[in-house]
Amino acid sequence: MKMTLAISTVLCAAAVSTAAVAAKPATRNRAEIPAEFRWDFAAIYPSWDAWEAGMKDMDAKMDAFAAMKGTLAKGGAAQLLKAYQAYDEIGKLQYLTYRYPQLQRDVDTRDQAIAGRFQRVGTAFAKFATATAWFVPELLAIPEATVTGWIAATPALAPYRFTILDNYRQQAHVLDDKGERLLSLAGQFNSAPKSIYSELATSDIKFPTIKLSDGKEVVLSPGNYGALLETSPSQEDRGRAAAAHVGTFGATANTYAAIYNGVLQRDWFIAQARNFSTTLDAGLDGNAIPRQVVETLIDATRAGSAPFQRYAKLRKRLLGLQTYHLYDSFVPIYRSDKTYPYEQARELAMQSVAPLGDEYTSRYKRFVSGGRIDVYENEGKKSGAYNAGVYGVGPYLLMNYNDTLDAAFTLAHEAGHAMHTVLSYENQPFVTADYTIFVAEVASTTNERFLLEKLLSQTSDPKERFLLLQHAVDSIVGTFYTQVLFADFELRAHRLVEKGEPVTTEVLNKLYADLLKEYWGDALTVDDFYKFTWARISHFFDTPYYVFQYATCFASSAQLYNAMTTGAPEARKAATDRYLTLLKSGGNDHPMTQLKKAGVDLTQRATIQAVIEQMDKLVSQMETEAAKIR
Repeated sequence: MKMTLAISTVLCAAAVSTAAVAAKPATRNRAEIPAEFRWDFAAIYPSWDAWEAGMKDMDAKMDAFAAMKGTLAKGGAAQLLKAYQAYDEIGKLQYLTYRYPQLQRDVDTRDQAIAGRFQRVGTAFAKFATATAWFVPELLAIPEATVTGWIAATPALAPYRFTILDNYRQQAHVLDDKGERLLSLAGQFNSAPKSIYSELATSDIKFPTIKLSDGKEVVLSPGNYGALLETSPSQEDRGRAAAAHVGTFGATANTYAAIYNGVLQRDWFIAQARNFSTTLDAGLDGNAIPRQVVETLIDATRAGSAPFQRYAKLRKRLLGLQTYHLYDSFVPIYRSDKTYPYEQARELAMQSVAPLGDEYTSRYKRFVSGGRIDVYENEGKKSGAYNAGVYGVGPYLLMNYNDTLDAAFTLAHEAGHAMHTVLSYENQPFVTADYTIFVAEVASTTNERFLLEKLLSQTSDPKERFLLLQHAVDSIVGTFYTQVLFADFELRAHRLVEKGEPVTTEVLNKLYADLLKEYWGDALTVDDFYKFTWARISHFFDTPYYVFQYATCFASSAQLYNAMTTGAPEARKAATDRYLTLLKSGGNDHPMTQLKKAGVDLTQRATIQAVIEQMDKLVSQMETEAAKIR
């Protein structure tokens, strides 16, 4: 039993109408956007009064759970079952009480009353973590053979078998009751570096204003900066903007370095406190992921950077540039005014996953029929897109749909997460319903690949095909190569602390600059100011050893997609059945085991090499289409 609930936000039946495609609403007033494009919260709670009742019920159940301390051994199998069932009831309430204010906050971040209610949930969760710190040490004081016997003799304990035995697997890293309570009390302190970073990099940061070559002035906020890199035809303007924006982080780099050193020291402290020899082992142990997975990923990707570099050289040639810089990576080579209205994109996404069978597509149609996708931007709404599960209710998907190709792929991506959630919830009891981050991005990137192939099959226009292929390649660059580079930096930085070596601004700058040169080779002119990029990556200051999972998921989905779409019909069907079994398995086993059952072994270099070969093939296709474009 994980004694703190991991409510994941992954960051995703009536038939869809094929009538005339509606345009994106012109209004940003939420009340004026049709209800079919807005979330319906009634499936969670009918009112705030009902939510208050849920909070009280949860608090009472938490107190009752805490009162069980000291009863496990003498109560036997019946008491252990009672404890797990009680935690299930609390966990289900945690989903409801958390999501109800969280989702409403995200569609109007200006509402302070909702923000206050959401803070109350966080306080309740922190209380529960401390009040239940006794449970795992008390469980592990009972011999494993005894508990295994209880499970064998008590059918009602069967759903908890994996969770119970996984606690024994991690026994060497669980402290006694006092030790676990002490570490739990440090929970909010451990989150201090993240909070400090957020304030410095978001609340207190002052982005500069620059004058462009056309005389216009622009404040280089993250949104404006990204838009400028994507739209400005002037390489000089892009370069000046990048130097100014990244330089803003460089101006306070010593503070960022001190914060990051705090993160590294925290991670090393926790690793040693729990008897791990390295921070990597500590970061991977919860999901039983071998260290070899990360090391193989980094080594194979660094060695397979040739297609990555070839893409940069293709961009340089087609853009007509004498030198190629990171700030040139975002400007389009070709432009298109083609739009993808929401209903059309929804229909295309549904059609694209037809190879997954009727069971999958029927659930997909039911999910997108209304009330669970918040489609369009409105005043005060959180930016971006995500999928948020509510156990017993289903997924809620946030979008800020703007009729672009990127938006269409984002819909497919997040709907992939949503369907993973639907199938997990339908086929797993509460205790194993939540899938891990290590497999989460498999479902989303697989659905993106299905959509890509659907769109390519519908056009012979070389420019449109080029843009579709470029989207796929850019996904590999952003989700695979870039994330591996980040993981490489993170691993090397942690190893400095483990060796007792200093972590200063100069050390971090050199580490990041050297990695840029290693991965990009001679395809890129590395500007000196990019050495400060590490200070911009919020993941470094949040959860250790997280980013590598984007890349491993991408590699897994590439292999699974190939298995489902190539070879003999019988082999494709068997691969599809294994894939759907993966989506239905939730968290009922360790993620590496789940992926192996589906046909993926991430300890093997060949799995990583498959992505590199896919990148090479896509770049070759881009070159072919580019040659046809005048």
